[in-house]
Amino acid sequence: MGDVLAGFHAVWEFESDSVLIRYERGIRTPKLFQALGERRIPLSALEEVTLTSGRRGTVALRLRPRPGADPLMEAAAGQLPEGSDPYRLVLPAERETLAEYYADELKALLTEAASGPADRYLVAAPEGPMHFKAYDGKASFDGTTVRFRWSWTGASSAKWKAGDRSYPVDGLSGVEWRSPEVFEGHLRLLPREAGGPAGPVQPDQDPAAVVFGLGYGPVHESLPFAAAVLAAVRNRGPAPAAVPTPARRDPADIAERIRHLGELHEAGLLTDEEFSAKKAELLAEL
Repeated sequence: MGDVLAGFHAVWEFESDSVLIRYERGIRTPKLFQALGERRIPLSALEEVTLTSGRRGTVALRLRPRPGADPLMEAAAGQLPEGSDPYRLVLPAERETLAEYYADELKALLTEAASGPADRYLVAAPEGPMHFKAYDGKASFDGTTVRFRWSWTGASSAKWKAGDRSYPVDGLSGVEWRSPEVFEGHLRLLPREAGGPAGPVQPDQDPAAVVFGLGYGPVHESLPFAAAVLAAVRNRGPAPAAVPTPARRDPADIAERIRHLGELHEAGLLTDEEFSAKKAELLAEL
């Protein structure tokens, strides 16, 4: 097609086999759009095109991806509000005829594409390395391993007892993301093999999860992070022969963590044996 359609917050460029979406930067543009920058959506990843009337004299052109085609939408699991839908282009009502033309053109092309759930991700995941600050720690992802480093001001005693965690993607089966815009969000890593404590564990007590909300781990940081991890899990290769040796830590950071462990010990939240064991682990990282 080779045409361009500009709307509020984004510009869509139509090509013979894909739609290139370029998101604008601006005060009113949703932060998620700004974080995504641009996305190329293959027509093979789409199952439907709709055009509906919007609010305040607008129309909305929307693409509906096939289930399992986009890691971002799979991670979101229907939790994004309408205004933050990256597949929705809002235009002034006077451009409805033009939008209808493009909708019809796309529908004609989609009849030749596959339909139903996709057996692999067809839309590229956000690129890494990635990181964000949650309420109880910092999460980072380098493309192969997710790392949680707990905050001494926000992490629960259960997470401090477990220590900072590293999770290679070859040991994961997926990611559970809950939007911080609903109530209290979290990102939980799901292991490939069943294990750990029986029954559900609250995210603030689970060393495989970070919690966020009230300014910590906003959607535009935590959701692309979750999507990148999901894509890596889906595309993972053979398990590594050994877990990489962690890098040496800052002595000042080790001292601060030992001090905090001492406070937990004095408060009765750590036994003598647990305190000694965790202190030895931290000292071994110097």
